[in-house]
Amino acid sequence: MSKEKELALDLIEFIDKSKSAFHAVKVTKKYLLSNGFTEINLKDNWNLERGKKYFTTKNNSALVAFNFGNKDVSDTGFKLVAAHTDSPCFRIKPNPEITMYNSYLKLNTEVYGGAILNTWFDRPLSIAGRVSVKSNNPLEPKEMLVDLEKPILIIPNLAIHMNREINSGFEYNAQVHTLPLLSMINDEFEKENYLIKLLADNLDIDYKDILDFEVYLYATENGSLVGLNEEFISSGKLDDLAMVHASMTALVNSHNSDSTNIAIAFDNEEVGSSTKQGAGSPFVKSVLNRIALAQDLNEEDFLIALEKSFLISADMAHAKHPNFGDKNDITNIPIINKGPAIKIASNQAYTTDSTSSAIYKGICESAKVPVQFFVNRSDLRGGSTIGPISSSQLPIRSVDIGGPMLAMHSICELCGVDDHYYTYKSFLEFYNL
Repeated sequence: MSKEKELALDLIEFIDKSKSAFHAVKVTKKYLLSNGFTEINLKDNWNLERGKKYFTTKNNSALVAFNFGNKDVSDTGFKLVAAHTDSPCFRIKPNPEITMYNSYLKLNTEVYGGAILNTWFDRPLSIAGRVSVKSNNPLEPKEMLVDLEKPILIIPNLAIHMNREINSGFEYNAQVHTLPLLSMINDEFEKENYLIKLLADNLDIDYKDILDFEVYLYATENGSLVGLNEEFISSGKLDDLAMVHASMTALVNSHNSDSTNIAIAFDNEEVGSSTKQGAGSPFVKSVLNRIALAQDLNEEDFLIALEKSFLISADMAHAKHPNFGDKNDITNIPIINKGPAIKIASNQAYTTDSTSSAIYKGICESAKVPVQFFVNRSDLRGGSTIGPISSSQLPIRSVDIGGPMLAMHSICELCGVDDHYYTYKSFLEFYNL
C-alpha cells in the first residue's frame, strides 16, 4: 500500500473515533502520549526540559502540542500550525424531549455552525459529547465523555408527493423540519429525563448525578476511500479534522529539536472562535509566553520571539466543483489532488499576504509538494477561518492554507488522498527547517 493511502486510512480512523470535539482531543491525546509527549496542566507550574515534548488542553476540546526546543525562541521564533476540532452539526438542547400525537418521541436541537441541513436527512445518527457529573467540589464537576454509538436517531424527509418544491429550492426551518426522531411511544412511556437517563445508562451512573451535558448528533456511517482508484477520501468532519491530523502527525514525525515547533487544535471555529478555547482567546498566547518563561526569557525576549515566528493557519479549501464550475474564481482553480491551496482574500478573511504566501510556497518547493491558490469570486462572499482571528491575539506572520475539498459543511465531505499527504509533507518540512 502506498504511503498516501496509509495516511488517508489513518485519517479516516482518526475521524471515525472523533465523534465530537471532545473525542477528537481525547484521541489526539492518546496518540501524543504513545509517541513520547507528556501532558501538562494549565493549572500547574511548568517544569519543562529541553528537547522534550509536551501538550496541554483547554476545555478538553482544544489542544496545543509542542517540542521544547534546545535553542531559545528569541533566536528561532515559534513555528506553529493551527487547525480546529469542531464541525457543523446539531447540538441537543436542554429538556429536549418532544412527543407528537402521543406516538413519536423527538429531540429538540439547534444548529451548530453553518451546516448544509438537507445532508442530515434520512441518515442513521447517534449522540456524542460531554456530560458534567456531580463531584465533592461544586466548582469542579466531573467530566465524562459519552458516545451512544448505535444509530438511534433519524431526521426523516417529507415525501415528494407532499412537498413538490423539494427539488426546486425548498427552505428548511431549523426549528421545525430538522428535529430527529428517537422512538415510538405509548401512554405508559415516561418521557421525562429520557435523554439524561439514556446518557446515564451509557456511562453506568445515576441519572440524578448528571448536572448538564453538551451532546451533539453525528452520522454513524464511517469514512471510506472512494473513486475508481480510491483517490478520494469520503468522510464527515474533514473540515477541519483533516488538518488536525496532518499537523499532529507531522509534529510527531518531525526531528528538529532546536526550534520550538507547535501544533494547535482550536475549538469553536465554526461559530466565530470567541470562546476561551477558540482562536479569538489568549489561550495560545499564554502557552507561548509560558514556554518563553520556561527558557528564562524576559518579556522583551518573548516579543522578539513573536516577530521571528510563523503560523500556518490550516483549514480546508474549496476545490473547483465539477458540477458547479461557475462558483469558483476564473483564474485560480484549485483541483483535488493537485496540492494544498494558499487562501487569499483582499478583505482579510484570510491572513495571507505576499510575504507569507512566498514563505509557504518555498516550504512546498523544498518538500517537492505542488501548491495552488484559492480566491473567492469577486461577486460571492466567502468564509473566513482562524488565521485572521489568531492574528488579533498574536502579531505573527501567517498564511492561510487548506486541502481542496468538495461539499464543505455537508454531513459527508470529499477531499483527495494525495492532497492530504502533500499537506502533511509541507507541515513536516516546515517543522524540520
